[in-house]
Amino acid sequence: MLRTLTIPAAAVIAAAAIAFAQDKTEPEEKGCDGSTVEMVECLAGKAAQWDKRLNAAYQKLLKLVEGKQRNQLRAAQRLWVQYRDANCLYWALGEGTIARLESADCNYRLTKERAEELEGATER
Repeated sequence: MLRTLTIPAAAVIAAAAIAFAQDKTEPEEKGCDGSTVEMVECLAGKAAQWDKRLNAAYQKLLKLVEGKQRNQLRAAQRLWVQYRDANCLYWALGEGTIARLESADCNYRLTKERAEELEGATER
């Protein structure tokens, strides 16, 4: 009898541990739910967090490289900002409230990807 109670109890404890571990994700990895305004604000907040990381990684990388490579990094970053802004504006010009979400998501995703790229380059 004790054995039959122990197995279900262990399963419940394991399920709770998994749920707790999954709930410990970083804030930027959690989804943005709610009204359109709330989702856009959430995505903007996540993008701002990644923008800080991007700028820190960019500054760090600028200190690590010299000469032509440093000049090229500056040029590439300027062009990347222009690309991001133009690409996300494309989505913003769509129809309906979904356009605001698509634009905010675009800005978040591209900023996160670039930050991760630059962070990876500083670790080499």
